[in-house]
Amino acid sequence: MTSAGSRLPGDYNPRRRSDYGLFGPDSVTWKIMGEPVMWIAGMRALYLQALHPRVMKGTWQNTSFARPDEAWGRFTRTIKFVQVRTYGTAAEAERAGRRIRKIHAALSGTDADGTLFRLDEPELLLWVHCAEIASEADIALRGGVPVTAAELDAFVDEQRRSAALVGLDPTSVPGSMAELDAYFARTWPALYACAEAKQALRQSFTPKVPLLFLPLRLIAPPVNLLAFGSLPSWARRLYGVPTLPFSDAAVTLALRAAYESSARVPPQLLFVPGAAVARRIRRAVA
Repeated sequence: MTSAGSRLPGDYNPRRRSDYGLFGPDSVTWKIMGEPVMWIAGMRALYLQALHPRVMKGTWQNTSFARPDEAWGRFTRTIKFVQVRTYGTAAEAERAGRRIRKIHAALSGTDADGTLFRLDEPELLLWVHCAEIASEADIALRGGVPVTAAELDAFVDEQRRSAALVGLDPTSVPGSMAELDAYFARTWPALYACAEAKQALRQSFTPKVPLLFLPLRLIAPPVNLLAFGSLPSWARRLYGVPTLPFSDAAVTLALRAAYESSARVPPQLLFVPGAAVARRIRRAVA
């Protein structure tokens, strides 16, 4: 499922490359982000991000989800940004950040009460960032990726560099798991699943994709069900889904199984952008 479009930018020869960008082979980011189980984390992040009504309305109003080409294009551009942000050189990451900042600055949305808002408001950018990073940390931990509590704190701290790319002040962004938890504790009571969020959730189980990627429609339901099930109980309740006894334990077991099975599959077959090259670099410089 790889293609020329998924190749990494820059010089990824481990013997020649000197600029590893924002992170590099010694970072926890490279250790976590190359795991195929992060696909589940990506979907979990989207479900969590959609619970902020302005984030969801702004996204919905600026993307035609009824058109497969536009929705798919947005999805692949997001993947590309994360790919370059994680594995690109410093210059490539900054260029990607400038593009994102320029796009966000030009977009606006309309709230339910008619209030206009910008998509680059710090509150919205912070929510999107925290939802993504918390999802990646949670899936890594529950999936069995070999990371310690200290490494997860380091991962959250490293991701302040990603926050700066989209225009946030890194000092205002949570830098540890405890700070992330505190952020969600004070934020989630104001969240809810708007009509657009619920519709996007339904559509995610039958995604509109180009013909070349039709097999993804078979993979989407189990992956998305696991991603949704891994959400915090308060987030599932906001979507109107009750928390059943032992459901969290069952999801954790399923995540462990997903991680263990995917770890035996070559990353190229799972379309994990940059994972194979990053692993070679980590081995080469170890």
